[in-house]
Amino acid sequence: MLDSTTVQRPSTVAGLFAGIGGLELGLSRAGFEAELLCEWWEPAQAVLKHQFPDVPLHGDIQDLKHLPDVDVVTAGFPCTDLSQAGRTAGIHGEASGLVKHLFELLAEASPTWVVIENVRNMLVLDRGTAMEYLVTEFERLGYRWAYRLVDSRFTGVPQRRQRVIMVASRTHDPRTVLFADDAGEPGVEHYRDDAYGFYWTEGRTGLGWAQDALPTLKGGSSLGIPSPPALWVRDAPTGRAIVTPDLTDAETLQGFPANWTAPAQAFGRSGTRWKLVGNAVTVGVAQWLGKRLRTPGSPIDMVCGILPKGDRWPTAAWGDADQRWSVDASMWPERQPYRHLLESVDLAKAVPLSLRATAGFYGRLEVSRLRYDESFGLAVKRHAEWMASPMAEAVPRR
Repeated sequence: MLDSTTVQRPSTVAGLFAGIGGLELGLSRAGFEAELLCEWWEPAQAVLKHQFPDVPLHGDIQDLKHLPDVDVVTAGFPCTDLSQAGRTAGIHGEASGLVKHLFELLAEASPTWVVIENVRNMLVLDRGTAMEYLVTEFERLGYRWAYRLVDSRFTGVPQRRQRVIMVASRTHDPRTVLFADDAGEPGVEHYRDDAYGFYWTEGRTGLGWAQDALPTLKGGSSLGIPSPPALWVRDAPTGRAIVTPDLTDAETLQGFPANWTAPAQAFGRSGTRWKLVGNAVTVGVAQWLGKRLRTPGSPIDMVCGILPKGDRWPTAAWGDADQRWSVDASMWPERQPYRHLLESVDLAKAVPLSLRATAGFYGRLEVSRLRYDESFGLAVKRHAEWMASPMAEAVPRR
């Protein structure tokens, strides 16, 4: 739990690669105020202008000459070249490579803390080249750093979303932020078995499967098409057992108020908003982080080991220019009250998965060697048959 003994802590933020403001909204709930937001994509800008009307908004980080004098700089830089669903061009790809501008700006700035967020895949892509680049740049600038892989479910949202949170400082120990809490991952009894989330864009090599949760909401499929996940409601009648959640449910599954991204609707169909939500930082994760930035704690006694350069990056580590250490930390720093999936999705607004999507997924599932619940496969088959019948003709499709 957070230590109540505190001195004055950081209170101002500059948000780079701000997206729709997930980091900034979470930090604001922990008592921070944004003094600058930087985001280039117009639909995201529309959201930021509406939700943070009094905060100056800069467009392209490549044109940003300097940072304001703030306590925290956040950078949820593009994951496009790092994620499994993206191009995997790596840290020096056209999109993800923009993070180099963060370090150029930090060379002339003195924030107390720097926060980076990105996908789990950057720990292993190209043998961890992305992590080596980030760590080396922080060390070059005289920062101590720490990172930890966390699962958004620890904040109570039923979305299995694993993201790397990295904190660095020239003057403070980042372990007091990232490693002061560890609740441990709960067992299966933590979850109900009445609903399961999955990605219908997969099936041959993976299910994107999650019990009592949706799998990671993502900006787009491997084809670059924004697509919502689906859920299997075990005891629902055929035709209502395989459905896709409403966009507003996806927003709340990321910790935002419903219709947070509504200002982006003017820039295209709902796919744009799905992409914005999928690219965002879960608000509750940022709020937990913000509380610890304001009130650092004592690092918990965890198993640590020397991490030689070139070794595989673990799920948690810390270090500086002199030494690097692995840390045996779980992905659950806390266990906040959990909202079960069927408590978080409005089934009345959920739309049955279309015949085309269901049939394509079921076909891939049949030829795969994946292990899955036999009842699930049967439910998908029955749903495809029902969607092909006259009974489904009046049903809205996705």
